[in-house]
Amino acid sequence: MKVCIAEKPSVAREIASVLGATTKRDGYYEGNGYAVTYTFGHLCTLKEPSDYKPYWKSWDLNNLPMLPERFETKVSKDAGIKKQFKIVKSLFDRADVVINCGDAGQEGELIQRWVLNQAGYKGKVERLWISSLTTEAIKEGFNNLKPSEDYDNLYYAGFSRAIGDWLLGMNATRLYTVKHGGYKQVLSVGRVQTPTLAMLVNRFKEIENFKPQPYWELQTMYRDTLFSYEEGRFLKVEDGEKLAAIVKAHDFEIVSTTKKAGNEYAPKLFDLTGLQVYCNTKFGFSADETLKIVQKLYEQKVVTYPRVDTTFLPNDVYPKVPGILKNLTNYAALTAPLHGKKLKKTKKVFDDSKVTDHHAIIPTGQQINLQYNQQQVYNIIVRRFIAVFYPDCKVSNTTVIGKAEKVKFKTTGKEILEKGWRIVFENPNSTSKEAGMLPTFEKGEKGPHEPSFLEKQTKPPNQYTEASLLRAMETAGKQVDDDELREIMKENGIGRPSTRANIIETLFRRKYIKRNKKQVIPTVTGIQLIDTITNELLKSAELTGKWEKQLKDIEKGTFSAGSFIKQMKQMVDRLVYEVRSETKKANISSVNNKTATATKKKTVKKTSGIASEKCPKCKNGSVLKGKSAYGCSEYKKTCDFVIPFQFEGKTISEKQFVRLFQKGSTVNLKGFKVDNVSTEGLVRFDENFKLKLEPKKVKPETKSTSEENICPKCNKGTIIKGKTAYGCSAYKEGCDFRFTYDSIREKANGQQLTKDLVFKILRGN
Repeated sequence: MKVCIAEKPSVAREIASVLGATTKRDGYYEGNGYAVTYTFGHLCTLKEPSDYKPYWKSWDLNNLPMLPERFETKVSKDAGIKKQFKIVKSLFDRADVVINCGDAGQEGELIQRWVLNQAGYKGKVERLWISSLTTEAIKEGFNNLKPSEDYDNLYYAGFSRAIGDWLLGMNATRLYTVKHGGYKQVLSVGRVQTPTLAMLVNRFKEIENFKPQPYWELQTMYRDTLFSYEEGRFLKVEDGEKLAAIVKAHDFEIVSTTKKAGNEYAPKLFDLTGLQVYCNTKFGFSADETLKIVQKLYEQKVVTYPRVDTTFLPNDVYPKVPGILKNLTNYAALTAPLHGKKLKKTKKVFDDSKVTDHHAIIPTGQQINLQYNQQQVYNIIVRRFIAVFYPDCKVSNTTVIGKAEKVKFKTTGKEILEKGWRIVFENPNSTSKEAGMLPTFEKGEKGPHEPSFLEKQTKPPNQYTEASLLRAMETAGKQVDDDELREIMKENGIGRPSTRANIIETLFRRKYIKRNKKQVIPTVTGIQLIDTITNELLKSAELTGKWEKQLKDIEKGTFSAGSFIKQMKQMVDRLVYEVRSETKKANISSVNNKTATATKKKTVKKTSGIASEKCPKCKNGSVLKGKSAYGCSEYKKTCDFVIPFQFEGKTISEKQFVRLFQKGSTVNLKGFKVDNVSTEGLVRFDENFKLKLEPKKVKPETKSTSEENICPKCNKGTIIKGKTAYGCSAYKEGCDFRFTYDSIREKANGQQLTKDLVFKILRGN
């Protein structure tokens, strides 16, 4: 019997269907000589510290470092997982061959190898390696099964990653928790999460400590086009003022106009990080949400394997492209120009050297009805795919040089000559024009202009968003805008594409970071933790990037797993010695944890409210709050201003008193008692700065107004306005008068709706 083991029940079901294993059993499918079973992700995990040595269960500095000689796995404690493992093991015991059908990546290899090892299976193992779950891909994969040994290095890399995370996570978390944690506070420290948090904290501090520097810009407006001084900004005002004076005294003249034709290439295909960045920027999806959506699209067979870090396709995909495009019938208007033609093939898309285990995320050609969020993600994946086969966008880049006397100015613009791939992303309903278009300028033309010499200030960098944080993780914190350079730096990024979203979510769960709209900002606890960690290696994105490079080299077979684990053990050993030697305890706690920006807001609040107001009478003293009244700080000295909390039987709020000081009156308030009669009105100061009540002015209701409110059907109730219609207030007594807003608009026949017109329509019903 051939036993196939997949990573999820849903994947096992698809594989079983293709293989003809149609009989459903408890924990597997059977038929046609196959048994297709599954895991639920990790059935097995690395052992806990106490599994190695019982006394390691205690969180005690004397037990650190914990450095097992040999790392071992165990079956997870969950009852459902234990049951499934027994089923899998029983199938392995009867197997002639096991086919590893785990997700085709490092994590998928690790999950299944741990199960195989834990079950003690010693027989033949083959590997299914596919990039999509379509029937065609599964059949092709089973026709080209690989020996399991071909993926040994992939397993060693995954095992090394897990051990590295265990060594640093288990030891450093206990170390900092016991040494620096406050009351019941666990301080989670990790190989990837800590340098990621450090990037956020460093950016936050950079912004907080930023001191703006003034600079000056000399510009001029000529024919509704802004020209800037060719040599840039001025750091000294006097340098710019001299030129500004010259510029104002002369007309503006066009010196030259240069047009240079160029090509703009279609956007790259998506890797996972690129897709997460796009969806965070355009749709506001978190990295984790995007990963879950695209994983679901993969399981629904509409896109290829998503947990990838390349934007390229291998050459063997090229022959399949016409078929994929033909099957994308929902995008027929966009694919029609490509049918029957030799499709464009460039190194910017097809490059075997840039593809390892998997290629970029592309559609499979299968189409199904999708939920709205899924459709948004699927749509952009499909459009990116279609666009790379369209012609390049041809543009004309224009540079115009002008001068006033001898002072030269420059402006640039772009003209789209042929849209090419841009057609794929056009919104037919959009009326916006392409930015950067310039009028036609002729050399030698002159005319009046409007110069300006403005002082500006340098700005701090922006706080991270999830999109920019993902990019920073991809390049180990280095600011890289160029796509080609970013591609080169991916080998040294921190985390893997498939784990970065989880790292960010972990920081949220630990309450080290919080969202502020689109911004991701460290909390007080997060900042305290990074400030407490003095070991720079733990916080270094660059070092973590080097570790990631080593893990990739293990995968390639050019670096030893043993060397990686040895250096991780040495680092942990040094770290424990250093931290245990520290004399001060930080006592970090997340009680009342807030984003770091809340500290500033709190400070501002102390000087807000009535305490920040000047005395309205003497204009010198400030307003103080007493037991029953507000008064001037100069009371009994030079000012006698005082106002009680209660006035005419009503307690007036501090907020309303602030409004009185700032705007001359409160709003209309209810609850005043004048001659035992409940009165509504606003409060003002009289000429002596005492409080006076100004009763609310009630407009007498005209006869016509009250008449028009009477229900035209029952003549008893009044017309009232609801959420979607007007109706009668006597509806509980049986009146069914109702007139919807849509009916009113229809009756209005394009006329502007006014109150008079609405009631005219209602009365005429």
